[in-house]
Amino acid sequence: MLIDDVTIKVKAGKGGDGMVAFAKTLMNQGPTGGDGGRGGNIIVRGVNDLGALRPFKTKKLVTAKDGGQGEQNMRTGANGEDGIVIVPVGTVVHDLTNKKDYEVNKIGQEIVIAKGGNGGFGNFYFRSSTNTTPEQANPGQMGETVELRLELKLIADIGFVGYPNVGKSSLLNELTNASSKVANYKFTTLEPHLGVYYELILADIPGIIEGASEGKGLGHKFLRHIERTKILFHFIAADSEDPIQDYEIIRGELGKFNPELLKKDEWIIVSKTDEKSPEEVSEIVKKLKKKNPRVVSLSLLDDESVEELKKVLNEIKKTKSSAISH
Repeated sequence: MLIDDVTIKVKAGKGGDGMVAFAKTLMNQGPTGGDGGRGGNIIVRGVNDLGALRPFKTKKLVTAKDGGQGEQNMRTGANGEDGIVIVPVGTVVHDLTNKKDYEVNKIGQEIVIAKGGNGGFGNFYFRSSTNTTPEQANPGQMGETVELRLELKLIADIGFVGYPNVGKSSLLNELTNASSKVANYKFTTLEPHLGVYYELILADIPGIIEGASEGKGLGHKFLRHIERTKILFHFIAADSEDPIQDYEIIRGELGKFNPELLKKDEWIIVSKTDEKSPEEVSEIVKKLKKKNPRVVSLSLLDDESVEELKKVLNEIKKTKSSAISH
């Protein structure tokens, strides 16, 4: 199961206490207590692993190490080891304590989310002409404690959207061997699946239903994954009672959730065309082209239609490769 939304608490390390110490020679009995080390920070780090949030289903507290106490001979205590929060690329880090948001968009990207406390001053710091043997030292400062919500939004080149049971998972498996569960009932796909077709990352988004923008059918959980897909493949089943209405309802849900989704490039994929006669399919395609001229008919039982879809994917791949090279 893909864990894509968790709330945890993180606690940076406390700074080490300063030390009270004195030289032990007859010639010098002055202060030599060193400062405490800095407490470890909490760092969020991006990785290429969609399952990276899984440990936080049960692990709700991440801590960094405290700084070491100051030492004799004015030596500073050891700095505390940082605590690392590993998240998948595509994660939005919501700092609920400080009301700030951060996005992790690159592998290896690091964000200091909670700072460790400074070490306290040792008694060497407090020496003066009027106090040559201070017995004062400071305690280390507390590290920051922050509550975080980690929300994964998948980053994909193409997102497969549409009602449940319209053939999205079947096509993903055909193209990528992604092993997305397939069966002839609604909500077979209960979490997003990713596959790679050459250089293109394809995301099978679980089926959307009317009311998804209000959260019906786990709608919010699914719809947020569409926000970062660059192109939409909108699947319409040819055997639907009203394919045109299906298209309009899903577009309406996308727009209500986030109007920006309607600005994404979109291809309409008329799936399961083997369930209808060629004449019926042609009529559906004709009507849908009035909504969007980019329409492809598809039956996984028809190799020719699969090849036509692959041509579309190859053109998208060329565009992506060209953009990267420039």
